[in-house]
Amino acid sequence: MDDIVRQALAKWPDVPSCTGWLLLDRRGNWRMRDEAAQAGGAAGTPIRHTALLAFINRNYEADESGQWFFQNGPQRVYVELAYTPWVVRLSADAGGALSLTDQAGGVFEPSAVYVDDEGGVLFVDRSAPPRVAVLHDHDLEVFSDHAQLADDGVSGAFFWRDGVALPLQAVRRADVAGRFGFVVSPATRA
Repeated sequence: MDDIVRQALAKWPDVPSCTGWLLLDRRGNWRMRDEAAQAGGAAGTPIRHTALLAFINRNYEADESGQWFFQNGPQRVYVELAYTPWVVRLSADAGGALSLTDQAGGVFEPSAVYVDDEGGVLFVDRSAPPRVAVLHDHDLEVFSDHAQLADDGVSGAFFWRDGVALPLQAVRRADVAGRFGFVVSPATRA
């Protein structure tokens, strides 16, 4: 968390939080949702301002109940999640070495891989507590180049770096938030 945010929290500790105004979409884009977008269930307008995106990413975390938020100075802005709290991009360099990077630009080291019942690919990283991220849909081809799927379409193996094969595990999309301990649509908090 930025020092300026800590200072604002100390100066104004009782600023009410808000919900519904910020969404992390399925492709890792931050979206601003005005009242019309919220009322219509729309995703909102993508945020493109580089400095604002960096500020959001540096001050993005979860509370004790698994609700993700952006600490905007003294105000906690709870985030609506289109799927998971993290979205990762998978790439292979010229030598074929794979890397995963989250929407904030951080390295993501997988310890488990899941395939949901809608064809989404989820990675769980080695952090404590572990983070879960959905794979950006533009990277499904890279994933398939490094995976062997069984006939059931959800089991098999993903071949990571250094000969590490991570087994593919099945998960129902409807069960992902509960299984990995996050809240998709946070409640309003004071």
